[in-house]
Amino acid sequence: MANIITLSRIFLAFIAMGLLFIGPKDAPNYAHISFIITIFVMWFDGLDGYIARKFNESSKLGAVLDIMGDRIVENIYWVVFSSMGWISVIVPLVVLTRGIITDSLRSLALEKGFTPFGEKTMMQGKIAKFIVVSNFSRFTYAVCKAIAFLFMLIGHAPFSYPYKEIVLQTGVICTIIAVIFCVLRGLPVIFESKRFLK
Repeated sequence: MANIITLSRIFLAFIAMGLLFIGPKDAPNYAHISFIITIFVMWFDGLDGYIARKFNESSKLGAVLDIMGDRIVENIYWVVFSSMGWISVIVPLVVLTRGIITDSLRSLALEKGFTPFGEKTMMQGKIAKFIVVSNFSRFTYAVCKAIAFLFMLIGHAPFSYPYKEIVLQTGVICTIIAVIFCVLRGLPVIFESKRFLK
């Protein structure tokens, strides 16, 4: 069930971003529908993990699918936002590069029986565990991305409402914070992977 939810997130993300291309490029007609679908995409991000723990469905496959789902979803949003001219192309380039590096290193750890998260996490140091594995870190990063995605969508919606500019600026700020967070959470994976490269 948890894996189905994870895969559903990817499907919904493609729909949400595809809707932005229906209508004029400078005024996507379906940004508000994309916003609503994105709420479900973000909600499913936490729901899959909750279901896995609740029904004891945690597995190495689940951990891999969860990370894969996260990567695909965030890359879909950043790439589309960049193609719409809403954010700099630097954002998807940094996020994609970081994801490729960390996921490649995590595959080495997986060969040795370690997982990115959970009881058999590859993270050994306390600081590394806090930055990468802790619920606080994962939740904060997820919230930053969610706010960035949602506020960028509603900030670029083709209709006026009070404080629209503030919403858009908040989306931009959360985008910057999310990218910084993304890089910071990738560094411990690189440092902790040294033992797998020997």
